[in-house]
Amino acid sequence: MRARRLAAVATVALGLVALSGCRAEPGIAAYIGDQRITEVQVTAAMKDLRTKNPAPETSASGQPAAPQPTVPEVADVVRTMVLTRVCEKLSAEKNYQPRGQVAVDQAAQQLGLDPETGHVREVAKLFTCLSGLPAEPAEPSKEEIADVIAAGRAAGKIPAELSDADAAQQLDGEQLRGALATKRILAEAAGRYDVTVSPRYRPLEFPLLSFADDAPAVSVPLGEPASDAVTDISTPEGPTATPEAEGTAS
Repeated sequence: MRARRLAAVATVALGLVALSGCRAEPGIAAYIGDQRITEVQVTAAMKDLRTKNPAPETSASGQPAAPQPTVPEVADVVRTMVLTRVCEKLSAEKNYQPRGQVAVDQAAQQLGLDPETGHVREVAKLFTCLSGLPAEPAEPSKEEIADVIAAGRAAGKIPAELSDADAAQQLDGEQLRGALATKRILAEAAGRYDVTVSPRYRPLEFPLLSFADDAPAVSVPLGEPASDAVTDISTPEGPTATPEAEGTAS
């Protein structure tokens, strides 16, 4: 789920931490406070995505007549649904008002999907909501900067010869601090709302900030960190140590 360009328009980076809860009912994909996202809703959203964004017909030469639309994974769809509800719940509670409007057509263009798709509308609504969250840049803790460096090294985005101290100096900046601030405010809200995700979708991680090529720099777990459940879910994407802002859109 990619939303780097949308994040720039909405002037936000976003993320979500979910509290490890014990709620679990058949047919429920996620809980946000007293709200529920059902498997029926998720299935309908995925059917809508595939119906309105079919693979292009093949030309006489055997090549697709148009670019192949990238249909988001089901995990991306669930994540967007949860994030939207958390943001809307928090905004209603605190009376936060959007500072930017992400149009459906704009979201559709960036996602490469039909604007009539329900998921596209959900993404536009999510980023519009997130634009209203207050997020003063937050100084990263030693643990937070260490996590970013570890993610960069694991993805091969920080040169081996660059020391941790030098990497930290390069990484620490307005983008990183803004992402951390947004993460913290949503983490606190999600904790109070007791966000819980079905084992079917675990583990999920939402990228707030990315290195080049969409390699996550700051990733936030959504729901419990792991599950033994069998699932067919897959999650969404010269080395430089400078991350790029990213929100997600599936």
